Amino acid sequence: MEVRMDLARIVISDTSEQQMIILKERDGARHFPIMIGLTEAMAIDRRVKSTPLPRPLTHDLLANVIGDLNGELEKIVVHDLREHTFYAKLVIRQNGKLIEVDSRPSDAIALGVASDTPIYVEESVLQQVCEPTDS
Repeated sequence: MEVRMDLARIVISDTSEQQMIILKERDGARHFPIMIGLTEAMAIDRRVKSTPLPRPLTHDLLANVIGDLNGELEKIVVHDLREHTFYAKLVIRQNGKLIEVDSRPSDAIALGVASDTPIYVEESVLQQVCEPTDS
């Protein structure tokens, strides 16, 4: 079962290579962090704030490619956690067909935040990262 989540926070630190995003359950209290790199954190922050740039960067390029191929990013799903690494997929609808593309959660979120794409996390992942008292 997939649980709807929201990007609750982006934590960018000048003193650490590890940055963090926090996903929070939309209709509940569960939340958890995902450690990401500085480049990805800055990309998410830039796209959340709709900061214009003179030329498209990678996530802008990918959004343009999906759109130009008559696709729509339908949702982002964090579907697995193995050896402290989260796995996500982009679910793209193109001509009525769903296409799933493997992605790092940080890249998927950086792509999706500009268009308010829904973020989901599999219940099995939430059970691994959230304390039972959080729900």
